[in-house]
Amino acid sequence: MGWVLHVDLDQFIAAVEVLRRPELAGLPVIVGGRGDPTERGVVATASYEARRFGVGSGMPLRLAERKLRKSEEEAVFLPVDKDAYDAASAEVMDVLRSLDWGGVPVLVEVLGWDEAFVGPGPDHGELGSPAEFAERIRAAVLDRTRLTSAVGIGNNKLQAKLATGFAKQRVEGALAREAGSGIGEESGPGGQERGRGTYVLTDEGWYDEMGDRPTSALWGIGKKTADKLALLGIATVEDLARADAAMLAERIGPTTGPWLRRLGRGVASSEVDATPYVARGHGREETFQEDLTDWAEVEREVDRIARRVVADIAAEGRPAVRVELKLRYRPFFTLTRSHKLPAPTTDADELAAEAVALLDRVEKDRPVRLLGVRLEMADPS
Repeated sequence: MGWVLHVDLDQFIAAVEVLRRPELAGLPVIVGGRGDPTERGVVATASYEARRFGVGSGMPLRLAERKLRKSEEEAVFLPVDKDAYDAASAEVMDVLRSLDWGGVPVLVEVLGWDEAFVGPGPDHGELGSPAEFAERIRAAVLDRTRLTSAVGIGNNKLQAKLATGFAKQRVEGALAREAGSGIGEESGPGGQERGRGTYVLTDEGWYDEMGDRPTSALWGIGKKTADKLALLGIATVEDLARADAAMLAERIGPTTGPWLRRLGRGVASSEVDATPYVARGHGREETFQEDLTDWAEVEREVDRIARRVVADIAAEGRPAVRVELKLRYRPFFTLTRSHKLPAPTTDADELAAEAVALLDRVEKDRPVRLLGVRLEMADPS
């Protein structure tokens, strides 16, 4: 039986900020935008103390401030500091890579700032208890970075990722997607306690744990897909597992349908890919405090943002092969337009002009609240 572990740092961005400012411990901390809730911007993360009042990532800062004002809690709003989170994340991933399991270094597949899959390296020896190794991971990360984490354990990536949700402490009052699945629920199959930092979900206990849950509980299934499945009479994970594969292929798609059925059965890859992440592109976007109504000004802003992104790709030494424009109208309708370049280039004037030219493919009849430019780069040589 193979093992995959999923490591997820607790309230990562907020935790990094509290480490930098210990006096904030125990307070509702919200990180987002420029840290000013009177401005436009969204919550990047919120501490558990803020989540108790329904504040969650992606929420407008102004709404978060209103929720906390009603609670009469002393809330702290902070600006996003990407460099600090990059550094903290790199430190955690270095800790993970330093660990041995079964007598050989582990494999680490980084998923983002705050999460990674961990698996045994090739030619490993006896692994022992994966739960004990999960506790070793949590202790090592805490000791060397002062950050807490949860670890999910499974026979594959899907199971490990879902198990982490059961490992995390439950935050009463939080948005459903950020409440955690731990303390506050009944114990898991076999009396396994939830919300204690580690949790095991395997082939053996898959249906006992997941069978009666809605299909949206599965990693990879969002609301739209869950709604499509519901129209087919598929409401639960076990319904999906027992669904006819040919019907799913016909109604959902020849590739997606069978893949969804595999998810319902708890089947997924167990390969941990330690290949270093290579960015496919770079992008920047900006939310304007006042809507842009002059389209000449919109063009100037697109040009300015594009040139900043050109500087980002120049630092990697890889030319752009595609330009993408992101535009959000008032109140909140977003669209994207993209164009493949006739030849790879790093020329700032050319790339800025290509980005501005994409404005010819949008309607210019409404105020603009956000603009973004992304440059997809050629593969590394």
